[in-house]
Amino acid sequence: MSEQETQARTSMDSALSVLADRNRRRVLVSLLDIGPQSRTRPLDLQDVLRSGEASGSCEIRMRHVHLPKLADKGYIEWDRTTDVIRQGQRFAELRPLVRLLVENEGELLGDVI
Repeated sequence: MSEQETQARTSMDSALSVLADRNRRRVLVSLLDIGPQSRTRPLDLQDVLRSGEASGSCEIRMRHVHLPKLADKGYIEWDRTTDVIRQGQRFAELRPLVRLLVENEGELLGDVI
């Protein structure tokens, strides 16, 4: 296997790891139609929480696990003060996989989004 194939596989493995959690998928799906410089209303953490589980533990996991992971990898920009979430510099790398999940949600097993 060439080095390029290894890097591509690692990149795909990394992308799938990020998409492995339903809460992170909900954030990324919510950002699909909101561009990085969008003039529309930005995504707010409370919007994401309303779209899924309503428990306090979900909000804690979002703040301390999921959003930091997405932000650290550059997929989102998250303002911890205002809870505004925007597409990060690397969001475009995940866009095709996120769209694929959305477009095929009915054919996939379990809770996709």
